[in-house]
Amino acid sequence: MGRTILGATVGLVVAFFTIMLVELASHHVYPPPPGIDPGNTADMAKLIGMLPFGALLMIVLAWVIGAFDGGFVAGLIARKGHPRAAAIVPALMVMAGVVGMIVVMPAHPAWMSVAGLLLPMPAALAGAWIATRARRQTR
Repeated sequence: MGRTILGATVGLVVAFFTIMLVELASHHVYPPPPGIDPGNTADMAKLIGMLPFGALLMIVLAWVIGAFDGGFVAGLIARKGHPRAAAIVPALMVMAGVVGMIVVMPAHPAWMSVAGLLLPMPAALAGAWIATRARRQTR
């Protein structure tokens, strides 16, 4: 049980940092225009309306890759415990972040919301599955 909790916690941290890194890369590929205040909801809604499809896709990819990485690490750490249960925690937190994004900035396209709610769970479970398979093969 302890390894499952540890795996879920570390997986959550890994998911968070992965999302930050992918979104940082996105800002380099698609830099926001000058004068946009990220703390201002109206500015962010305006920015979202101006972003090209690729920039929006990179945000969704950040969520999915973050959930996958979090699930993978959670699965590695949880080992024989409950790797899938550990992987669900990062996925649920990514999905909670998507819900928060939907509530705070409803200007996001609907496809982003749908993808952000549907894709993190299978991504995290796939990460945990790969981690358990990799662990079995190294024994």
